Amino acid sequence: MNQEEKTQILNNPSVELIKTPVKILSTTLISLAILWELGNLYVRLNNWEIPSNLNWIFWLDRIALISHGIEGMIAAYYARLQNKNPLKYGFYIFFTGTPGLLELNIGQEGRD
Repeated sequence: MNQEEKTQILNNPSVELIKTPVKILSTTLISLAILWELGNLYVRLNNWEIPSNLNWIFWLDRIALISHGIEGMIAAYYARLQNKNPLKYGFYIFFTGTPGLLELNIGQEGRD
């Protein structure tokens, strides 16, 4: 698949209907994961107890934060190769996830 076909697929209106809500949901969930971890840190610093049945949420948000962090580092690397601002794209991809990474991969501008 060449670059032009990738661009046509990603700019397809039906793909845009899926891509935008996914990016909004991803940004919301990553923000909540950060807040959840900050709350966990606050609880632990004050020597309070967290119910053990909530441990699965901590593991889930840590996996999400790590995977989005890796995506952000990949985006920063590729942005630098394309002479774009790596810090801006790294943070953008950290919050939006794979849809944002696809935009960078085919050379489109992310949402500024």
